[in-house]
Amino acid sequence: MPIFEYVCRECNHRFELLIQGSVEAACPQCNTSKIDKQFSAFGVGATGGWPVTSSGGSCGSCGDPRGPGACSMN
Repeated sequence: MPIFEYVCRECNHRFELLIQGSVEAACPQCNTSKIDKQFSAFGVGATGGWPVTSSGGSCGSCGDPRGPGACSMN
C-alpha cells in the first residue's frame, strides 16, 4: 500500500494518504476530491543510493545480505 502526497486545489492543504486499492482520495480538511498528486522523494542518501545504516547489516524487509534495497535492484 503506497503512501502518496497530495495538495488540495480548493484549500491548498498539503497531506499524505495511505491508498488501498481503488479508494478515491479526498482532502481531509475540506473533503473535496479536487486534489493533485505530488512528486514524493523517499529515503535515498545524498549520493542517490540507499541510506547506510550504522549496523551495515542486511535488508530489514527481506534479509538480503547485500543491504537495504538490494532485493529490488537488478
